[in-house]
Amino acid sequence: MHQFLVEPLFGTQNWSIAGYNVAFTNSAAWMCVATVALIAFMTMGTRGALIPGRGQMMVEGFVRFIDNMLAANIGPEGKRYVPYIFSLFMFILFANVLGLLPLGIFGIHPFTFTSHFTITGVLAIISFSIVLIVGFWRHGFHFFSLFVPHGTPIWLLPLIPLIEFVSFMVRPFSLGLRLFVAMTAGHVLLKVLAGFIINSGAAGIGTGLFVGVPSFVLMVGISALELLVAGIQAYVFALLTSLYINDAVNLH
Repeated sequence: MHQFLVEPLFGTQNWSIAGYNVAFTNSAAWMCVATVALIAFMTMGTRGALIPGRGQMMVEGFVRFIDNMLAANIGPEGKRYVPYIFSLFMFILFANVLGLLPLGIFGIHPFTFTSHFTITGVLAIISFSIVLIVGFWRHGFHFFSLFVPHGTPIWLLPLIPLIEFVSFMVRPFSLGLRLFVAMTAGHVLLKVLAGFIINSGAAGIGTGLFVGVPSFVLMVGISALELLVAGIQAYVFALLTSLYINDAVNLH
Protein backbone atom coordinates (compact mmCIF):
# COMPACT_ATOMS: atom_id res chain seq x y z
CA MET A 1 0.00 0.00 0.00
CA HIS A 2 3.04 2.26 -0.30
CA GLN A 3 1.58 3.85 -3.44
CA PHE A 4 -1.12 5.49 -1.28
CA LEU A 5 1.26 6.83 1.38
CA VAL A 6 1.20 10.60 1.84
CA GLU A 7 4.76 11.81 2.35
CA PRO A 8 6.25 15.29 2.86
CA LEU A 9 8.36 16.59 -0.02
CA PHE A 10 9.99 19.53 1.68
CA GLY A 11 10.01 20.54 5.25
CA THR A 12 10.13 17.84 7.86
CA GLN A 13 7.74 15.48 9.52
CA ASN A 14 7.86 17.75 12.56
CA TRP A 15 6.91 20.91 10.65
CA SER A 16 3.58 21.74 12.25
CA ILE A 17 1.35 24.63 13.28
CA ALA A 18 -0.87 24.28 16.33
CA GLY A 19 -0.15 20.56 16.35
CA TYR A 20 -1.09 20.03 12.67
CA ASN A 21 1.50 18.94 10.14
CA VAL A 22 1.67 21.49 7.31
CA ALA A 23 4.54 20.05 5.26
CA PHE A 24 4.05 20.13 1.48
CA THR A 25 3.21 16.54 0.54
CA ASN A 26 3.15 14.46 -2.62
CA SER A 27 -0.65 14.65 -2.49
CA ALA A 28 -0.56 18.46 -2.50
CA ALA A 29 2.05 18.42 -5.27
CA TRP A 30 -0.13 16.33 -7.57
CA MET A 31 -3.15 18.49 -6.79
CA CYS A 32 -1.05 21.42 -8.03
CA VAL A 33 -0.05 19.42 -11.12
CA ALA A 34 -3.68 18.61 -11.86
CA THR A 35 -4.64 22.27 -11.44
CA VAL A 36 -1.85 23.51 -13.72
CA ALA A 37 -2.69 20.87 -16.34
CA LEU A 38 -6.37 21.84 -16.18
CA ILE A 39 -5.56 25.54 -16.57
CA ALA A 40 -3.31 24.76 -19.53
CA PHE A 41 -6.08 22.70 -21.08
CA MET A 42 -8.65 25.47 -20.58
CA THR A 43 -6.42 28.09 -22.23
CA MET A 44 -6.91 26.20 -25.49
CA GLY A 45 -10.59 27.07 -25.33
CA THR A 46 -10.22 30.79 -24.56
CA ARG A 47 -8.87 31.80 -27.94
CA GLY A 48 -12.33 32.26 -29.40
CA ALA A 49 -11.24 31.43 -32.95
CA LEU A 50 -13.96 31.59 -35.59
CA ILE A 51 -12.71 28.26 -36.91
CA PRO A 52 -11.86 26.35 -33.72
CA GLY A 53 -8.89 24.05 -33.54
CA ARG A 54 -8.85 20.67 -31.88
CA GLY A 55 -8.05 22.06 -28.46
CA GLN A 56 -10.83 24.63 -28.58
CA MET A 57 -13.29 22.02 -29.81
CA MET A 58 -12.36 19.71 -26.92
CA VAL A 59 -12.88 22.44 -24.32
CA GLU A 60 -16.14 23.58 -25.86
CA GLY A 61 -17.29 19.97 -26.07
CA PHE A 62 -16.73 19.41 -22.35
CA VAL A 63 -18.49 22.67 -21.48
CA ARG A 64 -21.43 21.78 -23.71
CA PHE A 65 -21.56 18.32 -22.14
CA ILE A 66 -21.85 19.73 -18.61
CA ASP A 67 -24.29 22.43 -19.73
CA ASN A 68 -26.58 19.82 -21.31
CA MET A 69 -26.39 17.63 -18.21
CA LEU A 70 -27.44 20.47 -15.92
CA ALA A 71 -30.19 21.58 -18.31
CA ALA A 72 -31.59 18.04 -18.27
CA ASN A 73 -31.33 17.59 -14.49
CA ILE A 74 -32.11 21.07 -13.16
CA GLY A 75 -33.68 23.00 -16.00
CA PRO A 76 -33.00 26.58 -17.15
CA GLU A 77 -31.64 27.52 -13.73
CA GLY A 78 -28.91 24.93 -14.12
CA LYS A 79 -26.77 27.35 -16.12
CA ARG A 80 -25.74 29.24 -13.00
CA TYR A 81 -24.16 26.06 -11.63
CA VAL A 82 -22.20 25.18 -14.78
CA PRO A 83 -18.91 26.79 -13.59
CA TYR A 84 -18.87 24.76 -10.37
CA ILE A 85 -19.97 21.42 -11.84
CA PHE A 86 -17.61 21.85 -14.78
CA SER A 87 -14.66 22.64 -12.48
CA LEU A 88 -15.54 19.70 -10.25
CA PHE A 89 -15.85 17.28 -13.16
CA MET A 90 -12.64 18.38 -14.89
CA PHE A 91 -10.57 18.45 -11.68
CA ILE A 92 -11.59 14.89 -10.76
CA LEU A 93 -11.08 13.72 -14.34
CA PHE A 94 -7.57 15.16 -14.55
CA ALA A 95 -6.70 13.79 -11.11
CA ASN A 96 -7.84 10.29 -12.06
CA VAL A 97 -6.10 10.26 -15.45
CA LEU A 98 -2.83 11.73 -14.18
CA GLY A 99 -2.64 8.97 -11.59
CA LEU A 100 -2.77 6.35 -14.37
CA LEU A 101 -0.04 7.77 -16.58
CA PRO A 102 2.99 5.44 -16.90
CA LEU A 103 5.42 8.09 -15.70
CA GLY A 104 7.31 5.56 -13.58
CA ILE A 105 9.51 4.71 -16.58
CA PHE A 106 10.89 8.25 -16.30
CA GLY A 107 11.43 7.98 -12.55
CA ILE A 108 8.30 9.99 -11.69
CA HIS A 109 5.71 8.13 -9.67
CA PRO A 110 2.25 9.72 -10.06
CA PHE A 111 0.09 9.98 -6.97
CA THR A 112 -3.67 9.54 -7.33
CA PHE A 113 -4.96 11.85 -4.61
CA THR A 114 -8.57 10.87 -5.35
CA SER A 115 -7.69 7.50 -3.81
CA HIS A 116 -7.79 9.24 -0.40
CA PHE A 117 -11.11 9.72 1.34
CA THR A 118 -9.83 12.96 2.87
CA ILE A 119 -9.80 14.48 -0.63
CA THR A 120 -12.98 12.98 -2.05
CA GLY A 121 -14.73 13.63 1.26
CA VAL A 122 -13.86 17.33 1.15
CA LEU A 123 -15.15 17.59 -2.43
CA ALA A 124 -18.36 15.87 -1.33
CA ILE A 125 -18.74 18.19 1.68
CA ILE A 126 -18.29 21.25 -0.55
CA SER A 127 -21.00 19.98 -2.90
CA PHE A 128 -23.30 19.12 0.02
CA SER A 129 -22.73 22.57 1.54
CA ILE A 130 -23.77 24.20 -1.74
CA VAL A 131 -26.94 22.10 -1.72
CA LEU A 132 -27.79 23.26 1.82
CA ILE A 133 -26.99 26.91 1.08
CA VAL A 134 -29.06 26.92 -2.12
CA GLY A 135 -31.93 25.06 -0.47
CA PHE A 136 -32.26 27.35 2.55
CA TRP A 137 -31.52 30.49 0.52
CA ARG A 138 -34.34 29.78 -1.93
CA HIS A 139 -36.92 28.10 0.28
CA GLY A 140 -36.10 28.91 3.89
CA PHE A 141 -37.53 26.40 6.34
CA HIS A 142 -39.79 25.09 3.56
CA PHE A 143 -36.66 23.22 2.43
CA PHE A 144 -37.51 20.64 5.10
CA SER A 145 -40.50 19.62 2.98
CA LEU A 146 -37.94 17.70 0.95
CA PHE A 147 -38.12 15.04 3.67
CA VAL A 148 -41.86 14.56 3.18
CA PRO A 149 -42.43 13.29 -0.39
CA HIS A 150 -45.63 14.38 -2.07
CA GLY A 151 -48.43 11.88 -1.61
CA THR A 152 -47.05 10.31 1.57
CA PRO A 153 -49.88 8.60 3.51
CA ILE A 154 -50.67 10.20 6.85
CA TRP A 155 -49.99 7.01 8.77
CA LEU A 156 -46.41 6.98 7.41
CA LEU A 157 -45.60 10.59 8.35
CA PRO A 158 -43.84 9.63 11.62
CA LEU A 159 -41.51 7.25 9.72
CA ILE A 160 -40.89 8.63 6.19
CA PRO A 161 -39.31 11.97 7.22
CA LEU A 162 -36.81 10.12 9.42
CA ILE A 163 -35.87 7.75 6.60
CA GLU A 164 -35.58 10.65 4.11
CA PHE A 165 -33.44 12.65 6.55
CA VAL A 166 -31.02 9.78 7.11
CA SER A 167 -30.83 9.19 3.35
CA PHE A 168 -30.15 12.89 2.80
CA MET A 169 -27.39 13.08 5.41
CA VAL A 170 -25.67 9.97 4.01
CA ARG A 171 -25.28 11.63 0.60
CA PRO A 172 -21.89 13.33 1.18
CA PHE A 173 -20.44 10.14 2.67
CA SER A 174 -21.60 7.94 -0.23
CA LEU A 175 -20.55 10.57 -2.78
CA GLY A 176 -16.97 10.71 -1.49
CA LEU A 177 -16.75 7.00 -0.71
CA ARG A 178 -17.74 5.92 -4.21
CA LEU A 179 -14.89 7.77 -5.92
CA PHE A 180 -12.35 6.82 -3.24
CA VAL A 181 -13.17 3.09 -3.40
CA ALA A 182 -13.18 2.94 -7.20
CA MET A 183 -9.76 4.55 -7.58
CA THR A 184 -8.17 2.67 -4.68
CA ALA A 185 -9.42 -0.74 -5.84
CA GLY A 186 -8.19 -0.20 -9.39
CA HIS A 187 -4.70 0.81 -8.33
CA VAL A 188 -4.43 -2.07 -5.85
CA LEU A 189 -5.38 -4.53 -8.59
CA LEU A 190 -2.76 -3.08 -10.96
CA LYS A 191 -0.16 -3.29 -8.20
CA VAL A 192 -0.99 -6.95 -7.53
CA LEU A 193 -0.72 -7.85 -11.22
CA ALA A 194 2.58 -5.97 -11.47
CA GLY A 195 3.84 -8.03 -8.52
CA PHE A 196 2.84 -11.24 -10.30
CA ILE A 197 4.81 -10.19 -13.39
CA ILE A 198 7.97 -9.32 -11.46
CA ASN A 199 7.92 -12.38 -9.19
CA SER A 200 7.10 -14.81 -12.01
CA GLY A 201 9.93 -13.39 -14.11
CA ALA A 202 12.35 -13.93 -11.26
CA ALA A 203 11.07 -17.49 -10.72
CA GLY A 204 12.15 -18.72 -14.15
CA ILE A 205 11.09 -18.99 -17.78
CA GLY A 206 8.31 -21.53 -17.19
CA THR A 207 6.64 -19.54 -14.44
CA GLY A 208 7.15 -16.35 -16.39
CA LEU A 209 5.34 -17.76 -19.42
CA PHE A 210 2.40 -19.30 -17.55
CA VAL A 211 1.94 -16.56 -14.94
CA GLY A 212 3.78 -13.45 -16.07
CA VAL A 213 2.49 -13.24 -19.65
CA PRO A 214 -1.23 -13.67 -18.76
CA SER A 215 -0.77 -11.20 -15.90
CA PHE A 216 0.77 -8.68 -18.29
CA VAL A 217 -2.07 -9.07 -20.79
CA LEU A 218 -4.62 -8.72 -17.99
CA MET A 219 -2.78 -5.68 -16.65
CA VAL A 220 -3.00 -3.97 -20.05
CA GLY A 221 -6.73 -4.67 -20.16
CA ILE A 222 -7.26 -3.46 -16.59
CA SER A 223 -5.30 -0.28 -17.38
CA ALA A 224 -7.63 0.44 -20.30
CA LEU A 225 -10.61 -0.26 -18.04
CA GLU A 226 -9.20 2.07 -15.40
CA LEU A 227 -9.04 4.89 -17.94
CA LEU A 228 -12.73 4.32 -18.58
CA VAL A 229 -13.44 4.21 -14.84
CA ALA A 230 -11.53 7.49 -14.39
CA GLY A 231 -13.96 9.22 -16.73
CA ILE A 232 -17.05 7.44 -15.41
CA GLN A 233 -16.29 8.29 -11.79
CA ALA A 234 -15.78 11.97 -12.62
CA TYR A 235 -19.08 11.93 -14.50
CA VAL A 236 -20.93 10.13 -11.70
CA PHE A 237 -19.62 12.61 -9.11
CA ALA A 238 -20.75 15.56 -11.25
CA LEU A 239 -24.08 13.91 -12.11
CA LEU A 240 -25.00 13.13 -8.50
CA THR A 241 -23.99 16.64 -7.44
CA SER A 242 -26.29 18.11 -10.10
CA LEU A 243 -29.14 15.85 -8.94
CA TYR A 244 -28.64 16.96 -5.34
CA ILE A 245 -28.65 20.61 -6.43
CA ASN A 246 -31.85 19.90 -8.35
CA ASP A 247 -33.45 18.77 -5.08
CA ALA A 248 -32.40 22.04 -3.46
CA VAL A 249 -33.65 24.17 -6.37
CA ASN A 250 -36.89 22.39 -7.24
CA LEU A 251 -37.60 20.43 -4.02
CA HIS A 252 -38.26 17.18 -5.91
